[in-house]
Amino acid sequence: MSIWEKLKARRQLIKAFRTAQIYRSYSTDNGDRYILPKIHSVAINDHSTEYVFTLPTGINPDLLKKNFYVFQQVFGKQIELDGEIKRFVLTVYKTGITKELTYRYSNDILPVIEGFKIPIVCGMDRNGEWVVYDAIMEPNALISGEPGSGKSTQLRSILTTLIKYKSPDELHLYLGDLKMSEFHLFKGVQHVKSVATFPDELERMLSQVYNEMLNRSRLLNATGVMHVDDLPADKKVPYILLAIDEIVMVMDNKDIKSMLVQIDSLGRALGIYNILSLQRPSHDILDTKIRSLLTVRMGFRTTDLSNSKIIGTPGSEKISRETPGRFYLKRDSLEEIQAPYLTEKAAKKVLESYKSIEWKNGCNGYSMQSDDVLTERDVFFDAN
Repeated sequence: MSIWEKLKARRQLIKAFRTAQIYRSYSTDNGDRYILPKIHSVAINDHSTEYVFTLPTGINPDLLKKNFYVFQQVFGKQIELDGEIKRFVLTVYKTGITKELTYRYSNDILPVIEGFKIPIVCGMDRNGEWVVYDAIMEPNALISGEPGSGKSTQLRSILTTLIKYKSPDELHLYLGDLKMSEFHLFKGVQHVKSVATFPDELERMLSQVYNEMLNRSRLLNATGVMHVDDLPADKKVPYILLAIDEIVMVMDNKDIKSMLVQIDSLGRALGIYNILSLQRPSHDILDTKIRSLLTVRMGFRTTDLSNSKIIGTPGSEKISRETPGRFYLKRDSLEEIQAPYLTEKAAKKVLESYKSIEWKNGCNGYSMQSDDVLTERDVFFDAN
């Protein structure tokens, strides 16, 4: 990065300040003088240019939001402005987020999840880097979005990745499919211990997970360790991931709600993790107690600002219908992500090899037939 690149970048920011009238002025005998924001640093890398500046005393910070469009005229649409009161950071990205991200396990996913225990692959950020977190550190997540926004595909790719990454002895999956349309793909997979499609089935499934949670609590107490990872080899237990789609359908059931709260509160040390999803959140469905436990939020396109605020991902109401799979990820901070796209047919093909012999020999399993030809859009999926 040369001094000339920095000077050019500074001149662009000064131009934006002047055009947006972000300055203080005063008159002198020699004419008007201007006090512009102070630029503390300019950092340029392969992906972006980052400016740090402070506003002069007396400048209303709201002027930055009001005139944000001016900064977009100078720098383009791919910019972010963070900060409050006086000190701000403006990031100008050289490229935008990819509009379509194909799911390739071997080439793209596996290299970035090696070393994780329960990797949750979110997608790719605007720097072209994969965003992954480990559920053993951030155990509970909420995924929300309108039909067609990419929520269901995200759940599909997360579960498929975990099935490929962990053995059936290392990870058990308990799935709640209350719409009866999302998790049928996973029936018969050796990792999957239950797929509940009706509220009474879900309650029984949660009771099973809840009782396992109590057993693990007693086991940790008896062995004197703090986490299931620290158990002796002869007492090791598999991780458990609970995923429930359209949880709104059972949140009026006090027993289900109580078990979910306790599982989410205590599950981290016990190796039990949870992903809940729903289309349209509301305060009465996701009360403060539950929301406080779902520390990771994925907000796909929502109907309005109110819904996006309930999820904790303001801005998701502005996501275009032309960019399915785009969402805002809320962890320590809020960032825009593109989720990987995995078709149902491609997922069926790869999951077939993980299904039990008993399931394959039965009449309820899916078998890839010779006439099941993948379309060009499906071919991207790398099953190896």
